[in-house]
Amino acid sequence: MKTQILNPQSLYNPTPYGYSHMASVQAGSHLVFVAGQGGEDREGNLQADFRAQVKQAFANIQKALAEVHLEMKDIVKLSTLIVDYDAAKHQVLIEESRHIWPDKVYPAQTLIPVPKLALEDMLFEVEAIAVKA
Repeated sequence: MKTQILNPQSLYNPTPYGYSHMASVQAGSHLVFVAGQGGEDREGNLQADFRAQVKQAFANIQKALAEVHLEMKDIVKLSTLIVDYDAAKHQVLIEESRHIWPDKVYPAQTLIPVPKLALEDMLFEVEAIAVKA
């Protein structure tokens, strides 16, 4: 197996929060790095609210991966940035993650609260690392 998602028994169970502790990738695998994606549609229009931006950002990741014949299940690591982070925004991320990965095999993920992102009204950004089998 080239990729394994792991949650060691010696650590708490992170799956209720929509992520996993580790991803193990076999040497020689083809890695795909997707730059940070925000809530902009194809024309560059930024979605209005936080949930809409999260959905659009993940849709953008999905479209980028499709270019190299990968799917969301091929992601091994996410880095997420949330402007003015709070528990309600975290819950939105958890809920959207559950829709994307219904089998609860989540990629490893780091969530970083930030004061601001590249665009004035940008509230969410996510970058991904995926493995091509």
